[in-house]
Amino acid sequence: MLKEHQIEYRYREYTKEPLDSDELAGVLAALGVTAQEVLRKRDPAYRELGLTGEESEQELIAHMSKHPTLLQRPIGVVGSLGSDARAVVGRPPESLLQLVSHQPS
Repeated sequence: MLKEHQIEYRYREYTKEPLDSDELAGVLAALGVTAQEVLRKRDPAYRELGLTGEESEQELIAHMSKHPTLLQRPIGVVGSLGSDARAVVGRPPESLLQLVSHQPS
């Protein structure tokens, strides 16, 4: 979809290059959500780890960095994490277009 709109992007294969805990914290801050809000409760790792969704933010971030499939995706990020970053979960995919359409010139 982004190619169709001639929007340049960098795709990061989350299973081969997972976000570390600091990056996850930055993405969550850019999204304006908690780890609990983007936790995939139907993911097999959720059951395997015995998660309840009530774990601390730090604990969930640590699990998400080791088991990236626990994180809702895709996530689009514009800007540098930790400063001016903005992000959206790309569900529905059109939300990614809203993110890039609000980029400052």
